[in-house]
Amino acid sequence: MDHLLMNTRPLFSLTYHAIFLLFLSLLISKFSLATTLSNETDKLALLEFKSHIDSPLNVLASWNDSFHFCHWVGVTCGNQHQRVIGLDLKNKKLVGTISPYIGNLSFLQSLDLASNSFHGGIPSEVGYLTRLRNLNLSYNPILGGEIPVNLSHCSNLQYLDLKYNDLERGIPSELGFLSKLQILILRNNHLNGRFPPSIGNLSSLQNLSFVYNNLEGEIPNTVAQMKSLTYFHVGINHFSDTLDRSKPIYRNHSSFIVQCLRHSHA
Repeated sequence: MDHLLMNTRPLFSLTYHAIFLLFLSLLISKFSLATTLSNETDKLALLEFKSHIDSPLNVLASWNDSFHFCHWVGVTCGNQHQRVIGLDLKNKKLVGTISPYIGNLSFLQSLDLASNSFHGGIPSEVGYLTRLRNLNLSYNPILGGEIPVNLSHCSNLQYLDLKYNDLERGIPSELGFLSKLQILILRNNHLNGRFPPSIGNLSSLQNLSFVYNNLEGEIPNTVAQMKSLTYFHVGINHFSDTLDRSKPIYRNHSSFIVQCLRHSHA
């Protein structure tokens, strides 16, 4: 009996080892397949983005199967997973619309399409980019529509620049949920409505510019809560604020706010 037990122990050990190797192999294969599928999702999203625009300078010539998409012009990938983390196509004379498929670039941290000729609107799918830190769509003078409420889902956003576009309607109060936002530039659009009091929740905000719009009503006292604010430019609107220096907004900040507000009635 002892002799039989001695012979079965190595067999059991070998069988266990084989099962472990099989499991490990399946796990690696599953991970590789998932990575491949994710990378393919990024590639397809970029190609869909390309299909919605014209490039007079042919700057997107490299966007084909001859090159891995991580080596396409304007594309930056992370080293670990080869996922798209940056798309920088500013000042490329691109003409077209921003494809909703941009929202499938789930690892994207920076999107810069400034100084082009995009039209249509900002797709709400941008709100799917929860890792996004930098969004610059400025200087697209015929980019219209409204600011998507879904931008509030980009919880890591630090820089939002939408200046010199053709945006209209109000500023979404939901932008007040972007707790990491440091720069908010909406100047030179056609925005109307009131200054959302929720903007005062942006305790990390350093730079705020709403100048040259059609905003009205009063500047909310909640702005005084933004202790990090160093630049506040809201002139050339239709605000009804009087320069009451006893209000918290003036008492808690330096005179640059008052100076900017004087231009609101110009």
